[in-house]
Amino acid sequence: MAAPVLEVSHLTKKYPKLTALEDVSVSIDAGEIFALLGPNGAGKTTLIGAICGLVRKTSGSIKLLGVDLDHDAITPRRDVGLVPQEINFDPFFSVRESLDLQLGYFGRPPDRARVDELLEALSLTSKADQPTRALSGGMKRRLLIAKALVHRPKLVFLDEPTAGVDVELRRDLWTYVRKLRSEGTTVVLTTHYLEEAEELADRVGIIDKGKLLLLEEKKALMKRLGERRLEVKLRDPVATIPDGASAGTLSDDRRTYVFVERAGTPSCADVLGALYAAHLPVAEVSMAPSKLEDVLIRVLRGNGGVS
Repeated sequence: MAAPVLEVSHLTKKYPKLTALEDVSVSIDAGEIFALLGPNGAGKTTLIGAICGLVRKTSGSIKLLGVDLDHDAITPRRDVGLVPQEINFDPFFSVRESLDLQLGYFGRPPDRARVDELLEALSLTSKADQPTRALSGGMKRRLLIAKALVHRPKLVFLDEPTAGVDVELRRDLWTYVRKLRSEGTTVVLTTHYLEEAEELADRVGIIDKGKLLLLEEKKALMKRLGERRLEVKLRDPVATIPDGASAGTLSDDRRTYVFVERAGTPSCADVLGALYAAHLPVAEVSMAPSKLEDVLIRVLRGNGGVS
């Protein structure tokens, strides 16, 4: 079995008046898309900074591509890419020049084909010869993503990569992230667009106040903590509901039935079947699926448990 791309063990970062990370341990495998979620100030960017060499840890260990960073802090980081939250490139170079320089920073030779590939993938081809200062905010965000990927990193951190950008870029990035995974690249994603994490992630870690609250496969997490809401509108008021639907509730006017499916309850399909079998006057049925956002809120409120 291949060694993890990233192993963080008991990582702690303390400031004089704040503990930004407290005893955080996580292991991430090759080709995985890992979503690190939590509110502002939870410790996500501090954790990424410690791994990428932007933050000095207080204690704990970090192994990157099998190398302990306490023994070699440079070599493994050449295979890491980072899309930071802040715009941070020289405004006087063109888009293409910025990518060419980025290759050099990581000790890579010029690679015109790779640069052209990323320009096309991120819809920057028409902007290739423009100075970066002339780009719109969304285009600057696209260039940050291209810079993080141009040297073909084995591990890439996307720290709020689509913050403040248009829907088109968000969808384009989703497509490209899936392509990266298919090529064996490992992706760590932080985002406040939870639809993004729900769409892409294989596993989810939830962090708050510097502590890792939960670490679990996304599908298992959604099954364990997710909820689905079934709402049935009735043509006429009904006096009772059948036994197979007794876990739900009727509204005061007896014309709306609501059931919430959770782990350990009947399924929405079974409940709906019981309503039809009892010949209730069903007029309209709607179902809201589980969302990762709801799960995140439950965990942050202390209702999720540590996995």
